[in-house]
Amino acid sequence: QVQLVESGGGLVQAGGSLTLSCAASASGRTFSTSNMGWFRQTPGKEREFVAAIRWSAGRAYYADSVKGRFTIARDNAKNTVSLLMNSLKPEDSAVYYCAADRRQFYSGDLSSQETMNYWGEGILVTVSR
Repeated sequence: QVQLVESGGGLVQAGGSLTLSCAASASGRTFSTSNMGWFRQTPGKEREFVAAIRWSAGRAYYADSVKGRFTIARDNAKNTVSLLMNSLKPEDSAVYYCAADRRQFYSGDLSSQETMNYWGEGILVTVSR
């Protein structure tokens, strides 16, 4: 059974920073060959892409709304992926979800929810004015 567990959420003032972490675990497999990412959702809205990183950790992708402020990284030895969020804005408030692709070495689009097969339960980030 695959588990993705997010941590690091909470309340922060606008302009502040938070780092989200996601630990992936599954019996008999590693995530070092799977792409991973972060998505977020606010009430009444569709879940949206935030950032993703290739299995090789060589290429990262960002939504335009977070580009230049957020940084995604991964540690394949530890099966973890993180999201450093700087210069946070109230509109960044959302439930953030860690996601992973069950395929190995997939080279297609990572910004679609359909690309990801495994999801964490989500963690709340609230940015106050």
